[in-house]
Amino acid sequence: MRSLFLLFVFLVPLLPTLGITNFCSAADSSPQKDPALEAPQVNTDPGEEYADKTRLFQGIPGMERSANGRLWALWYAGGTGEGELNYVTLVTSGDDGKTWSGPKLVIDPPGPVRAYDPAIWHDPSGRLWVFWAQSYRWWDGRSGVWAITTDESDQDNPKWSEPRRLCNGIMMNKPTVLSNGDWLLPVAVWKQNAKDSIEHRFDLPEERGGNIFISKDQGKSFQLLGQTDVPHRTFDEHMIVERKDKSLWTLVRTSYGIGESISTDGGKTWSAGKESSIPHINARFFIRRLNSGNLLLVKHNPQDGKTRSDLTAYLSADEGKTWQGGLLLDERPGVSYPDGVQSADGTIYIIYDYARTRDKKILMSTFTEADILAGKPVSENVRQRVLINQATGQKK
Repeated sequence: MRSLFLLFVFLVPLLPTLGITNFCSAADSSPQKDPALEAPQVNTDPGEEYADKTRLFQGIPGMERSANGRLWALWYAGGTGEGELNYVTLVTSGDDGKTWSGPKLVIDPPGPVRAYDPAIWHDPSGRLWVFWAQSYRWWDGRSGVWAITTDESDQDNPKWSEPRRLCNGIMMNKPTVLSNGDWLLPVAVWKQNAKDSIEHRFDLPEERGGNIFISKDQGKSFQLLGQTDVPHRTFDEHMIVERKDKSLWTLVRTSYGIGESISTDGGKTWSAGKESSIPHINARFFIRRLNSGNLLLVKHNPQDGKTRSDLTAYLSADEGKTWQGGLLLDERPGVSYPDGVQSADGTIYIIYDYARTRDKKILMSTFTEADILAGKPVSENVRQRVLINQATGQKK
C-alpha cells in the first residue's frame, strides 16, 4: 500500500506532461455513472423541436464577430425557465446583423443534465470557442465548464471539435488575454449547496468562489491559478481586466451591485473583496478593454436602483477610476445580461435579452465610443433594439 501511495505522489506532478490536463476535483469520481460528466452531442442539424415556436424561455446571451464580419450569437433556452431541460443554441449572421439564421448548433445533454450559462470568444489565433456549463439538474454543487472550437468561424456552417470538459464550475463571461500571452478564465463555483436532494450532488467548499483558471499553452491545458472571494457575491459572474500597470482587476456580481478584488502577482493571490465604486443592481454587467485602450462598461442605471432597466454604456480613460458619457441602449424593465465585442473599425456590438419568459427576445445594439461620450447617437454606426431572435412558444 505504501508503494502505491508513493507511486501516486510521484505521478500526479507528471500528469500534464503525460497529456492528462483535466485533473479535476476528487468529487468528479463516483461509484455511480455521473451523467453530467458525459460529453453531449454537438447537434449541427437541429430539428423542429428546437424551433422558435417551441421555446417558452430564453436568455443569457453572448456574441462574437469573425474577421470577415460574420456575427455569432448564443444563449440558452429549453423548459419554462432555469432547470434540467435547458440547452444552448447558436445562430449566425452574414450581413452584419440585418438577418439571422435559425439554430445552427444545439448543445442539449440527455436526461436531467442541463447546458446553460454559455460564453463565446475568439482567441488571439482566430479560433472560435463556445463554452457552456453542464450540471445535473439546476445545480449539483459542482457543474463543469465545457468547450468546443472551430477554425472556420468565417463560414456559415463550420466544423466543430469534440466537446472537452475543462474544469469544475461555470464560466459565462469571456476569457482575458494578458499582455504576456497567458489566458485567464473567470470560472465560478457558486456558494450555494446543491439545490435539491439529488442523486449526483457535490460539496466543494474549497472551490467555492470566483476562481481564475490559466492557460499558458493557448488552450491546450488549464490550471487553477487563484480565487477571489467577495462578500455577498451572488453567482460571481466575474470579469477580469488587466490594467496598464499589469495589476488585475476583477469585478464580481454581488447582492448590492458590483464588488472588486485586485491581484498584483498575475492572479495567484487576490486582495480582500470589497464593494466597488460602481453603482449597480444585483445583475450581470459587461466590462471590456477596447481597441483604443479605453474601458467599456455596460450596466443598468435605473432610477430606483433595483430594476433591470436602463441598460447604459460608459467609457473610462483612467483604468476605471472614473466613467464618462452614458449612451442609453434600452430603458425598458426586463433587459439584462449584456455581452459584446468590437470590430476593427471601432464599432461596438452589444447583445442582451429582454423579457425572457414573455417577449423572449434576444436583441443587439451597435455604436461607437463617440456615441457613448456624447450620450446620444452621433455616428452612423448606431442601431438599437436590433432583433436577433424571438421565441414564440406558448404554454399549453
